[in-house]
Amino acid sequence: MTLIRRTFIACAVGASLLASGLASAQDIKPHLIRFGYGLNEQSNQGRATKVLAEEVAKLSGGKMKLRAIGAAALGSDIQMQQALIGGAQEMMVGSTATLVGITKEMALWDTPFLFNNAQEADAVLDGPLGDRVRAKLEEKGLVGLVYWENGFRNLTNSKHAVAKLEDMNGIKLRVMQNNVFLDSFKTLGANAIPLPFSELFSALETKAVDGQENPYNTILSSKFYEIQKYLTVTNHVYSPWIVLASKKWWDSLSKDERAVLMAAAKTSRDFERKDTRAEAAKALDELKTKGMQVTVLAPTEAARMRDKLTRVNAGIAANVGMDLWRDTQAELARLRTKK
Repeated sequence: MTLIRRTFIACAVGASLLASGLASAQDIKPHLIRFGYGLNEQSNQGRATKVLAEEVAKLSGGKMKLRAIGAAALGSDIQMQQALIGGAQEMMVGSTATLVGITKEMALWDTPFLFNNAQEADAVLDGPLGDRVRAKLEEKGLVGLVYWENGFRNLTNSKHAVAKLEDMNGIKLRVMQNNVFLDSFKTLGANAIPLPFSELFSALETKAVDGQENPYNTILSSKFYEIQKYLTVTNHVYSPWIVLASKKWWDSLSKDERAVLMAAAKTSRDFERKDTRAEAAKALDELKTKGMQVTVLAPTEAARMRDKLTRVNAGIAANVGMDLWRDTQAELARLRTKK
């Protein structure tokens, strides 16, 4: 064999090994997933996101890496949803209420006083009805993986205690950018003002708005007690969060990668609900120690609010579709009969 031929073979083998090495390096490089969320890292949302990231890494053997980006650093829920639809961001978790403009069926979960307790919510959200609503997202460029819990929403403000329906009159109340929430609180007498969550603390601090409504956990983790004196336990809406993926990106994944994400999402859901409920049980007491004056809405006043919102509920039913509305009411009746 000539020297030239030996040199050529050696170079070819070296090139082959180099290419193989590069391919191996690419194989083991983690597939980076940008995951956005609105609250801070110390919140229930932040803790559950950490569990999700750990599960993704574990189940994928390190081949997939979820990079958690909180505190609305990637934008509001609506901005992140649009980034997912366009394929500029991979995943997020946010309120179902901010999806209503994209998928009208999501308004079902905004129905005032829909669920009596968290167990009813779990059964409906994790069952066929929850799947049916989630599936509608795919037509709009999003994939819904699982529902997390934000929790039952309660009212805070800086003006006065709200103990009866008439006390709502004239309060400038921040609500989510969602027509059901706008209509509901206008019907109850408040001056409802839509704002993204990322702008809420500043709006409360500068008195651009007088109050807001969120679960105890969010009121505590966002430190609203620093600028809100009055809290009313209304439990007026059970508010879910939903873990979303970009459909453009999701469709590019292998079957195994999708299975990893779905399994990790379910683990994070179970952790998040347990964590959120445990924290909520303590959060109300802590808000009291922080100086908030707490009023529990009397059942008679809650009933007055429900009666006042009859028109809003009828509008939700028409918007989401009467079949979905009737099926949901039938399922809730079945769950309540089983007790």
